[in-house]
Amino acid sequence: MHLFKDFLIVGLGSFLGGGSRFLFSKLAGVLFISTFPLGTFFVNLLGCFLIGFFSGLSSVRLALSPQTKLFLTTGFCGGLTTFSTFMNESLSLAKNSNSVLYLYLIGSFALGLLFVWAGGALAKTVTV
Repeated sequence: MHLFKDFLIVGLGSFLGGGSRFLFSKLAGVLFISTFPLGTFFVNLLGCFLIGFFSGLSSVRLALSPQTKLFLTTGFCGGLTTFSTFMNESLSLAKNSNSVLYLYLIGSFALGLLFVWAGGALAKTVTV
């Protein structure tokens, strides 16, 4: 029963994260006309920041319950971010523009690491 409950918790988080990704991507497409995949870039960086923040809360006195952490990290952040779309867009960029591809790849990885770190650093400033 515990596994099924966790499955539902992750599923609900994924539903909300995936729905948020869809909305952010559509909004980015409306606001910015670009060959650069801003929607995916943005949600992946946001997800990096959030997972760093949620994971960082575990290192302060405001520890999340295992179910809450599962909902927020594996569920919501997992649904919000998308590695497969990132790879598919990278392949499309490789066919059209190597300079944009390199910017996308290097920017995603370098800023992704920075955002995970920043989220964790912010979490450590949280006081109870």
